[in-house]
Amino acid sequence: MAVCARLCGVGQSRRCRRRQRGGGGATAGRANTGPPHPQSLVELPPELLVEIISLLPGTALPNVALVCKKFRQILSTETIWRRRCVEEFGMKEDLRKMDAGGVSSQELYVKLLHPYRHILGLWQPDIGPYGGLLNVVVDGLFIIGWMYLPPHDPRVEDPMRRRPLFRIHMWENKKATVECMYGHKGPHKGDIQTVKKDEFSTKCNQTDHHRMPGGRQEEFRTWLEEEWGRTLEEIFHEHMQELILMKFIYTSQYDNCLTYRRIYLPPAKPSDLLQPGLFKGTYGSHGLEIVMLSFHGTSARATKLTGDPNVPAGQLTLDVDLSRPVVLPDLEQQRKIEELSRLVLGVHKEVQREVEQQANGRPTTVNAAAEGACGGATGAEGMENDQGACSDSFEPGPSSSTSPPEAQPFVLPLGVMARNEVYPRTCRKCFYGTGLIAGHGFTSPERTPGLFVLFDEDRFGFIWLELKSFSLYSRLTDHLAHAHAPNMERFEAMLRNMQSWTS
Repeated sequence: MAVCARLCGVGQSRRCRRRQRGGGGATAGRANTGPPHPQSLVELPPELLVEIISLLPGTALPNVALVCKKFRQILSTETIWRRRCVEEFGMKEDLRKMDAGGVSSQELYVKLLHPYRHILGLWQPDIGPYGGLLNVVVDGLFIIGWMYLPPHDPRVEDPMRRRPLFRIHMWENKKATVECMYGHKGPHKGDIQTVKKDEFSTKCNQTDHHRMPGGRQEEFRTWLEEEWGRTLEEIFHEHMQELILMKFIYTSQYDNCLTYRRIYLPPAKPSDLLQPGLFKGTYGSHGLEIVMLSFHGTSARATKLTGDPNVPAGQLTLDVDLSRPVVLPDLEQQRKIEELSRLVLGVHKEVQREVEQQANGRPTTVNAAAEGACGGATGAEGMENDQGACSDSFEPGPSSSTSPPEAQPFVLPLGVMARNEVYPRTCRKCFYGTGLIAGHGFTSPERTPGLFVLFDEDRFGFIWLELKSFSLYSRLTDHLAHAHAPNMERFEAMLRNMQSWTS
C-alpha cells in the first residue's frame, strides 16, 4: 500500500512521514544519497511505463491518454499496440506484413480491429428457412466474413467448404474499407451496419458485380456446381431437382444484403455424453445440413443452423433422452425393421404413459422407463447377455468410467434408407429420441420416435422410424474463435431466440 501510494502520487506512507520527522537512531540525521524514489507513475522511466501500459486492455487506453501529455506520448509507442493486436486478436506474423504496407500497429488497432471487434465470432444469416453459418475472423491484415458450407452431398465426413462474403481492410488512405466478395467479378464496394447488440447487416453497393454474362441460367449452373458439385442433369431425382431450384431462386434474391444474428458454441460439461459442438448431417433430398449438438441434463439436443423448406434453420431437429438407453440385439435381429420398431416404440409408449400420468397428477417410476428401454415389459427376448450393458447405460456422461464403452456391432435394418452407405459398423451406445418432421412450409410439425446411435466422439446417427431413413452426423473440426458462450444461461436464451426467428 505504501509503494502504491508513492507511485500514484497520492501521498507518502506513514512510515515515510515518521522518517521525515526524525525518529530512527543512527540513520535519523543521515542524508539520502541514493536515487530518489518516484512519487508517481509519471516519474517512472519511459521503458517501464511502456511495459505497464501495454498490460492494459485496449478499451482502457483512450482514458490513459487523457491523464497527461507524457502518457499521451507514451501511447504512440508501437510496442504497446503490437501487444494488444497479438493478445486480443491473435495477430503474430501478420504484423510484419503490416509494417511493409506502411500501416502502424496503432492505426490497425484503432481504425480496424477495435471498431469491428463486435462482429467477430459466429453468426446465423437470416435467409428464410435455409439459415447458414458465418464465421467472422481476423485473417492476416483483414477482417473476413467466411460463410461455412457443408461438403457436397453425401460426403458427410469431408471438410467444410468456405466462401468469403465480405472483407474489411486498411489499404486505401489508411481508412477501414468494407468490400463485398459475393459474385464472380472480384471485390467491390460494400457496407456493414450494426443494427443492435448481437446483430449486424451487410449491404452490397454494386450488385451488378453479382451478375454473369450468360444471365440467370449461367448463374444457376455455376451456383449448382459450387453448392452440389454436379450438374442438374446428374441429379435424377425429380423432387430433389425442384428443391435445388427453389433454394437457388430464394437465396439469390438477397444479393448478399443480409442480417446476421450472433450464435454461440455450446458450453461443455464433464458429464456430457460427448463433446458438444457443430456437426454435418445427411437429410435425404435436402442434402447436408449443419446442426449444433448440446446437452441439457439428461437430454441431448441437435438444433439446425441450416435448414430446408420442411424444417427450417433454428428448429430442434433431434431431442434425445439419455435416461432411456436402448440395447441392441444381435446382428441378425438388427437387420429386421420390425425388431427395431418394437424396441423403440416400446419406449415411446412408456414415455407417452408417463406424460399422461404427470398430466393427471400421478407419480411415475424410473423402473418402468428402464424396462421399456431394455425391450419392453415382455422381457429381454434375445438379449440375455446384454442386461449389464443396459443398466450401465443410465450414466449419461463419459465421466462414469475412465475407459470408453466397449463397441458393439451395428447394422442398419433392411428397408432403412441411408444417404451415405459408408457408416460405422460398431457403436458405443443407443438411446431413444424424437426427430422433427413437417410438411412443406413447416406445416403440421410433429416429433416422431427414433433411435440415436453414438458411434464415437466425432460421429453419431439417427434412425427416423416413420421415414425409414438414417441420418449420419460428423463433427465439424474447424477452429472457431470468439465463439464460446459466456455461460449456459446465455446459450439457452440464444437457442430459444433461434427457434423464434424461423417459427
